[in-house]
Amino acid sequence: MNTDAITMQGPGAIALQTLGLHSPKDGDVIVAMDHSAISTGTEKLLWTGQMPPFPGMGYPLVPGYEAVGEVIEARPGAAFRAGDRVFVPGADCYEGARGLFGAAASHVVSASERLVKIDAGHGANGALLALAATARHAIAGVHTELPELIVGHGTFGRLLARVTVAAGGSPTVWDTDPARRDGAVGYDVIDPADDQRRDYATIYDASGAEGLLDQLIGRLAKGGEIVLAGFYAQPVQFAYPPAFMREARFRISAEWNRADLVATRDLVEAGILSLDDLITHKMNARQADTAYRIAFEDSACLKMILNWRADA
Repeated sequence: MNTDAITMQGPGAIALQTLGLHSPKDGDVIVAMDHSAISTGTEKLLWTGQMPPFPGMGYPLVPGYEAVGEVIEARPGAAFRAGDRVFVPGADCYEGARGLFGAAASHVVSASERLVKIDAGHGANGALLALAATARHAIAGVHTELPELIVGHGTFGRLLARVTVAAGGSPTVWDTDPARRDGAVGYDVIDPADDQRRDYATIYDASGAEGLLDQLIGRLAKGGEIVLAGFYAQPVQFAYPPAFMREARFRISAEWNRADLVATRDLVEAGILSLDDLITHKMNARQADTAYRIAFEDSACLKMILNWRADA
């Protein structure tokens, strides 16, 4: 079986190609994709060639770890049946290309235990579940406190703020771009230059921007914590004396796991967490080269969704 798949041949080189798929085994399913999202974090690093050494890294590769589709074939032992709608966190099933992360394709073969069943009513919003699960993972671990300050009001920052509000918090959010300060419900978004506070107990960086730590340390209360929730291509550095005087704590929030994804899906389907108004752009997957450039270069693009089927 073949699939149309987006491939990165190297930094900045995007193409839609036909690739062979590995044959499904017992327990596997074949999924026909409806929508996949473009990540402006990890995928942008792959596109620019700035991705640090990473397991499975190498070109050519199929990107994408935010996708939803329909099971069209289930092998014996699979947890799903044909017609089920599922979230696909990626797939490594291609002949002639690495699956990093592998969901940007018209069809994929995947072990069924990697997927999560979702309500078909999510539509394209279902592709946002991974980013929402990443936000949930950051605040749901051991010995964690809700964010008092969130840095960055992109898609991830918005979801982190929404998860915080759903958990009973009321964070302040920073963004230096005036165009990105809209869309807040239950929290305030301000220019960091207008914020006089220097006693935040918990600061979550959702931006992944370089060179912020010294500024954030200066806003911490004594014994406060900074959570690095973005992805950082360059070494993370800070001046030690100010951190020493505040007895600052640092935590890295890694990627979400299946429990986060299931819990986030349940929050959305219960109406506690909204994924609405985060997708700003949609394009046909055959326009992939243009879509990726818009996603990475246009600051007005919060989230780009690729449509894989004419009726999707």
